[in-house]
Amino acid sequence: MLPFARVTVIGLGLIGSSVTRAVRARMPTVRLTGYDADPSVRDTARAIELCDDVTDTAGASVIDADLVVLCVPVGAMGAVAAELAADLPADAIVTDVGSCKASVVEALQAALPGTTIVPAHPVAGTEQSGPEAGFATLFNHRWCILTPPEGTDPVAIERVASFWRNLGAEIETMAPEHHDRVLAVTSHLPHLIAYTIVGTASDLEEVTRSEVIKYSAGGFRDFTRIAASDPTMWRDVFLSNREAVLDMLQRFSEDLSALQRAIRWGKGDELFELFERTRAVRRSIVEEGQDDAAPDFGRSHE
Repeated sequence: MLPFARVTVIGLGLIGSSVTRAVRARMPTVRLTGYDADPSVRDTARAIELCDDVTDTAGASVIDADLVVLCVPVGAMGAVAAELAADLPADAIVTDVGSCKASVVEALQAALPGTTIVPAHPVAGTEQSGPEAGFATLFNHRWCILTPPEGTDPVAIERVASFWRNLGAEIETMAPEHHDRVLAVTSHLPHLIAYTIVGTASDLEEVTRSEVIKYSAGGFRDFTRIAASDPTMWRDVFLSNREAVLDMLQRFSEDLSALQRAIRWGKGDELFELFERTRAVRRSIVEEGQDDAAPDFGRSHE
């Protein structure tokens, strides 16, 4: 039995369009309604038949929804929720896909008092954006972390969990604050580092821009992929999860200082020990099925 019969997806970028495609592929009888604040995105969504219906207002999209999936930047969650609040059915469940959870829980509860809210974070994505960037298999074998507020109806939590399982995801449940600390390490800090490294490289006067691009080694190329992610989304992530990000950034700065000292004083054993530990982390990620063991990340060298 399907957990929901009528699903509304608000925000039709990479994640939102991937949700609609996955629903179409795995739950074809579900009625899909979509909305995006950008008229050009709505036009594209209609042209490629992303949903059964694409409405021109957020309120119109949720009138008969069982589940509403908010796929908008975390900084916009509260405003979007307030925009649809008057038209939301009393028994509808609201979820989201944001990378920060404590601020999202607070914003959604303030905008939708009395509504059942089961926040979610599918830990999946690419650097691409827009309604044509999505694909139905994006969530396959990826974790989706649910962060329901204390006291949330267990039946509602299980319905949302079942929805994401149907899209191919594995489910984990965390407190919102714990989620934010975990993701500050595994996602937010790496993005911040990537933005910084790519920015530093582009600013160096003694290295021309053409040389940076022409001689990009694998490591720098991978940083540029991360740094190409949606700027609006990541601006909101860093501001919404600032405490956890700043805490992890301080830890990182201290570790970086220790690494500087090891290099300066020729402490090869320290460097080797660190690199051995980090290789073990990589092996664990591959063993967990969260990445492919193919050499050079599966790049073709033909």
